[in-house]
Amino acid sequence: MEQLVQGIHQFQTSYFGSQQELFERLAANQAPMALFITCSDSRISPGLLMQTKPGDLFILRNAGNMVPPYGASRGGEEATIEYAVRALAVKHIIVCGHSHCGAIRALLNPEEAAEMPAVANWLSHAEATRRIIKENYSHLNQASMYKAAIEEHVLVQLENLRTHPSVAARLAKGDLNLHGWVYKFETGEVYSYAPARGQYESLTNKAETAGKEL
Repeated sequence: MEQLVQGIHQFQTSYFGSQQELFERLAANQAPMALFITCSDSRISPGLLMQTKPGDLFILRNAGNMVPPYGASRGGEEATIEYAVRALAVKHIIVCGHSHCGAIRALLNPEEAAEMPAVANWLSHAEATRRIIKENYSHLNQASMYKAAIEEHVLVQLENLRTHPSVAARLAKGDLNLHGWVYKFETGEVYSYAPARGQYESLTNKAETAGKEL
């Protein structure tokens, strides 16, 4: 706790003063660019990863970056998505999975959650991911299957997002975009799913290519 309290002190004395105008403006209103849905994993720091400022992102975090289908879980996920889409009118929703995800590992190896009934129940929302892997990737070795599960899981969550009425309505209007990302801890790389190609591509490479075209 001492380290956390010291961090607050440093924030107030070093950072807040230089950004006071920003925080005063945020006190009156927020207009985030995107809803960022990711895992609760402590190794993910959205602001650090994307170099954003307070107010840029509306963030939804839970174990396994889950988006239960509409009506399947009357929890905070539905309310957060609806508020971001309807009240804040975000233009983008990003579902970001990550390497070494404990939730996906437990999904593939149920015994790991045997003594955690709440976790096991939560993972039931990822049954579609489990079946996709079992029926389409069972020929892969363990490491490759794990990687495939992380990537497929993000795509399943994008489909689940489409079942939410607020999201479906905005998609129909054409003013909302969905994105599927996978963040690789050990390299710092982020991969984005490209529907036209049916595969994940490095965001870094895409940015470099766009820069050269400019």
